[in-house]
Amino acid sequence: MNGPNDTSGSGGPYGPGDPGAGGGDGGRDTPSAPDPGRPPRIPQPRTSVEDGGLPLPAPPEPAVPQPPVPAHPVLKSLLGAWALAACSAEETAAVEEHLGDCGACADEARRLREAVGLLQRPESLDLDPGLRTRVLDGALTRRPPRIPVPSWAQPYDAETARLDALLQDFGDAEWHAPVRLRWYRGRQATSRRTTVAGVIAHLLAVDGLVALALGLDDPLVTEGTLKADEAGDSAAGGSAAGGPADTPAHRTEAFWAGSHFPPTRSVRGPWREQSHALVRTVSFTGGEGHGAMPVSYGGFELPLRDAMLDRAFECWVHAEDIAEAVDYPYAPPAPRHLHGMIDLAARMLPETLAARRRAGLATPPQRTRHLVSAGRPGRSVRLEIEGSGGGQWLIPLDSPGAVGSADHEVAHVALDDVEFCRLAAGHVPPEEAAAGQVGDREAIRDVLFAAASLSRM
Repeated sequence: MNGPNDTSGSGGPYGPGDPGAGGGDGGRDTPSAPDPGRPPRIPQPRTSVEDGGLPLPAPPEPAVPQPPVPAHPVLKSLLGAWALAACSAEETAAVEEHLGDCGACADEARRLREAVGLLQRPESLDLDPGLRTRVLDGALTRRPPRIPVPSWAQPYDAETARLDALLQDFGDAEWHAPVRLRWYRGRQATSRRTTVAGVIAHLLAVDGLVALALGLDDPLVTEGTLKADEAGDSAAGGSAAGGPADTPAHRTEAFWAGSHFPPTRSVRGPWREQSHALVRTVSFTGGEGHGAMPVSYGGFELPLRDAMLDRAFECWVHAEDIAEAVDYPYAPPAPRHLHGMIDLAARMLPETLAARRRAGLATPPQRTRHLVSAGRPGRSVRLEIEGSGGGQWLIPLDSPGAVGSADHEVAHVALDDVEFCRLAAGHVPPEEAAAGQVGDREAIRDVLFAAASLSRM
């Protein structure tokens, strides 16, 4: 019989198969089923991070050492460079952070930034292309000449000086830049291709007509283009019939054909010397009363005062051609000089209009009860030129010797001063001239075409 303390058999504290039993089949050689309510005494193997499908943990970022904050004196010394935008990115950030905390430095920074705004120029630092023209115009209008130049020669003196200043810095490329001379012939425009040097040769040859009238050397003879006997015929007034033997076009073509073509920069010296000689001669020998001397243009004559205005006008027009070829700005003449050129063109319009009528290129004069003769008033067109060099002129229509009369005004045409000059130079077609028109459109058309016919090579 078993007692209460007997531990053998199945009635003890450890049942059969209990791992704590001391004998029998319940020894440690026989494993027992785990208890579901208790964790296993031996843990299961862990799953790898790579096999679990979860993202790998990010490695810890290395600590970035923060730069030390500069001291107040250092930041204050950087305010000037900051205002000029000359600080580095780190210095700029430090200064701007400091300006939010320091009122004294913020006020100083504001004053420095305003000062920088006054010092900086918004436009380019390159010189204004028109500076030379303005300085030259100011010198010509303020500096009195040592020898008084007649008023009718002053436009030529000014325009040749302006053109000479334009040519001063030209290189070989500019001297050979292509230029197209333009003028109006009959009912259509015509042109002639040359170079910048060729234009100066053209001015030299045509200015020689005035030089011949004043007894100076003919540049065509000096350059070996004409023979001495031909120069004698030119000095005597051209051909006996007043034909084209010594016209501006003939002299230009002769100069181009007899010299190196295309001309080179060497033509500037003779042209410059001749222009100075013309101004000196009319200043020494004539004064204001010497302007009536006739100057032959081959087919017609002009008094010396008008010939000098004509040469000034031609010099300005061709200087604009040259400036356009080299892409350089060029201003119109002074207002008083421009007015004289327009006045000359207006005075030449009646004869030009009569010549176009004789050639069948203009409307015949209106038949009236009496023939309009010289000195008598007749039908007129009021030519109004606007601008600083403008004015008003009454252009007689029926006879070149008639007097323009406001009582017989049949039309009114208005143009800008520079626009009218370009029309008279053959650079603007009459049909395209920006003109205000009131009255007889045929009369206005005749006057505009006559103005274009004033141009020539």
